[in-house]
Amino acid sequence: MSPVLVPAVTPVVLVVDDDATNRELVEAYLADLGYAVRQARDGIEALERIVAEEPDLVLLDIEMPRMDGLTLCRQLKSDATQRLIPIVLITALNDRATRLKGLEAGADDFLTKPFDAQELLVRTRVLLRDRALNKRLDASDTTILALARAVEARDLYTVHHAERVGLFSREIGRAHGLWEAEDLDCLYRGGILHDVGKLVIPPEILLKPGPLTEEEYLVVQRHAAEGHRICSPLRSTTAYLPIIRHHHERWDGRGYPDHLAGSEIPLSARIAAVSDAWDAMTSARPYRVALAREEAVRRLRAGAGSQWDAAFVDGFLALLERGVVDTLTRRQLEGEPSAAHP
Repeated sequence: MSPVLVPAVTPVVLVVDDDATNRELVEAYLADLGYAVRQARDGIEALERIVAEEPDLVLLDIEMPRMDGLTLCRQLKSDATQRLIPIVLITALNDRATRLKGLEAGADDFLTKPFDAQELLVRTRVLLRDRALNKRLDASDTTILALARAVEARDLYTVHHAERVGLFSREIGRAHGLWEAEDLDCLYRGGILHDVGKLVIPPEILLKPGPLTEEEYLVVQRHAAEGHRICSPLRSTTAYLPIIRHHHERWDGRGYPDHLAGSEIPLSARIAAVSDAWDAMTSARPYRVALAREEAVRRLRAGAGSQWDAAFVDGFLALLERGVVDTLTRRQLEGEPSAAHP
């Protein structure tokens, strides 16, 4: 027998239909292809099964008791951890309005009863292939997030700093009118990854207890471009690259690495820059104690319109005044789950 490095993984398909005959028919078709098929009678039971074992594909009837297919589809697609599960709506209704409702709910594909067996198998195979690709991309993203944690592990003075930058950035974005889950997730994860390039900074410079020399400061500045270099080969981190590369640009063009100015600086990087500055100023470092809140506020205001985008400085200070920043910090330090996920 030939050696196997990566064992084959059996895809799991969840069939949700209140009609047992329909469920058994679909399972018979899919089992012949080697898929592991699970069944649920309605949306409520489907949610329970998804929590117990996340499927790779959901074949979902629309008209069901307790929770219909459109409601279940909408709920799954609004969940950050489940929205990448492909969903095929299977329905006897073939009118345009039903399909539009399905698309609005986030369905990935449709099958109309009575469905053609070959069409079912082809659509299932295609969506499972896409699912496998998305899972590999997600694994790459997880690896990069582990690298971000490795940065913090090197520097005990900045433990939790990256996550706080992500949390603060997400709230600034929300206050600025960014409500799409993808946008908020970008700010959060980009914040976590913003300093990943510090992996290449020698520890004797990164942890130096005194002021840096001019040459040493130039080495530290490399972390923005190095972080971009580390993450750019991974498509799953593409949306975060502007934050990683440009969070040290300045509104007046005197930042690094590309000396961008004003609105040339990507929106996400302008937001993260304010979050990063606040947390850096209010955290103890090897070369200085944490600044008092009043002094950190004074410096933020003084740099608004020169170092940072004044609109986001104002937005952050409003969050600070409302107690949002303190609440996020407390929850994160206490390890509350709500603080760790977008």
